[in-house]
Amino acid sequence: MFQGFTKESTDFLKDIRDNNNKEWFTENKKTYTEKVYEPLKELAGELFAPFSDTDGMMYKAARIYRDANFPPYLHYRDTLWIYVRYDAMYWSKTPTLFFEISPDGAEYGFRIAKPDAAVMERFRRQLTENPKEFLDIIEKLENEHKLVVSGEEYKRRKPCPVPEAERFFIKKGLTVSLTITCGRKLYSKSLAKNVSEIFNALIPLNDYFHNIVQNVENEKQEKPQEESTIAMVRAPQQEFMW
Repeated sequence: MFQGFTKESTDFLKDIRDNNNKEWFTENKKTYTEKVYEPLKELAGELFAPFSDTDGMMYKAARIYRDANFPPYLHYRDTLWIYVRYDAMYWSKTPTLFFEISPDGAEYGFRIAKPDAAVMERFRRQLTENPKEFLDIIEKLENEHKLVVSGEEYKRRKPCPVPEAERFFIKKGLTVSLTITCGRKLYSKSLAKNVSEIFNALIPLNDYFHNIVQNVENEKQEKPQEESTIAMVRAPQQEFMW
């Protein structure tokens, strides 16, 4: 059961940022295991529990070790995360419920970080055709749960026929989240409950984008079949025609 993070948890992440080497980490690995990784793993299990019966949903808690292709001086992460999402090859292209802890505090909410261009094109088309569905979801998240909308933006604004949706037309990706600093909220046992409540509130938004991604993927799978049908050579009526 999740017992909460402590000041030692965030202090360790700050220290690994300043001492990103194997010698320092080896000396302090016990602190990492007990104060960072174990609580993160316990929190991940509790956050995923409400989704465990949902087909295709999975979760993961990050470990501190970076991928081997990072430079030698960046062996270890100073920001660790949990994600809960539908299974997919590329997590950054998939709508994701996330929790991140860093030396500065924590952020948690919804993110589709780097979706395919086709996903955002379909999103804008859907937003134009039926703006109320999406805008009602966002309004509730902003007003009732105080979540903040952010995300990378296009350098050139795309024309938007729906004025109230204009701020979403310029998004390359979308994040809707809360940020808390180091302190009582982060170090409380009630963190799991608070994050779970936000995850639950974000289900409509997560499902909204999941459906868009699925529709785009289905279109990709259908397109080659259509092309192959058009290009197919008719079978000869008589053998000598070969």
